[in-house]
Amino acid sequence: MQTQDTFYQVMRRHGVTRRSFLKFCSLTATSLGLSSSMIPQIAYALENKPRTPVIWLHGLECTCCTESFIRSAHPLAKDAILSLISLDYDDTIMAAAGQQAEQALADVMREYKGNYIVAVEGNAPLNEDGMFCILAGEPFLEKLKRVSADAKAIIAWGSCASWGCVQAARPNPTKATPVHKLITDKPIIKVPGCPPIPEVMSAVITYMLAFDRIPPLDRLGRPKMFYGQRIHDKCYRRAHFDAGQFVEAWDDEGARKGYCLYKMGCKGPTTYNACSTVRWNDGVSFPIQSGHGCLGCSEDGFWDYGSFYSRATGIPQTDIEATADKIGMGVAGVAGAAAIAHATVSAIKHARNKNNTSSENAPEEKK
Repeated sequence: MQTQDTFYQVMRRHGVTRRSFLKFCSLTATSLGLSSSMIPQIAYALENKPRTPVIWLHGLECTCCTESFIRSAHPLAKDAILSLISLDYDDTIMAAAGQQAEQALADVMREYKGNYIVAVEGNAPLNEDGMFCILAGEPFLEKLKRVSADAKAIIAWGSCASWGCVQAARPNPTKATPVHKLITDKPIIKVPGCPPIPEVMSAVITYMLAFDRIPPLDRLGRPKMFYGQRIHDKCYRRAHFDAGQFVEAWDDEGARKGYCLYKMGCKGPTTYNACSTVRWNDGVSFPIQSGHGCLGCSEDGFWDYGSFYSRATGIPQTDIEATADKIGMGVAGVAGAAAIAHATVSAIKHARNKNNTSSENAPEEKK
């Protein structure tokens, strides 16, 4: 097996200073949600561990995951592709084509057997023996199984690879099937979204390289650091939801004031993703901030759950049939009751303190 250069060696060859390298490690730790104490560990890994060979496969998909990844800002896509990892095969952005591309794939599989990562964008159709998706004369289903056989781990990019997405929408004529139902003997990291956030994609790869293990996953196989909370939990419009202030029409006063979009179909209360914290376009915005409700594109089955503009009737951690009006007014009622209780307790404490002070200052009775 050939020896890959480390990330640090490649960066130094490109004229990157030690100070800039440590700054990169610091930004990487921040993007992963790690404390500053982990920066030396990240630096050590990037200095000493060889770059990880990555094979990026494309099945039934629209290439939005690749389009998202190449717009990553932390780290930059060029740093991730050319320095952090060794992206040896990706038929969308690689220079080689035809036989040269397939030979590059074969070389990586042979030279780094058991040590490469397979990144999958899209899913495989099972109907007609997989003939609905052909790559280099081979059904994608067969190629996926063949390449994954000696992989170290598999990353399922986007909702297509993670859940099936619109290709699997009822009645699913091609029988499009997500990766985890086809490959069952390898560690699989699901990074759903249509597409996923670019910094989330690059951070997952960075974590795997720095710590030589897959990131902590939830019960659905998603990285907890990015899919551990609902968009609703950190949404800047959450205060309006709690106050029962909602947009009722796209051009009403509530829309102009930035009220909650729940009644307009926003799926933020039921969607687990990092959109409201990491945001898009280098942290500029995300759909809700731009005035449109969340579509729930990182959730399994979102494509078959009805209109994107019909609101859900229940929200987790509340009465399952509660409406937005009841929830908002209920929260407001609780807040009001809490304020009254606080005022009452404060008045009692004040009265007690006053009585104690009076007792202390009163002259003692003569015996």
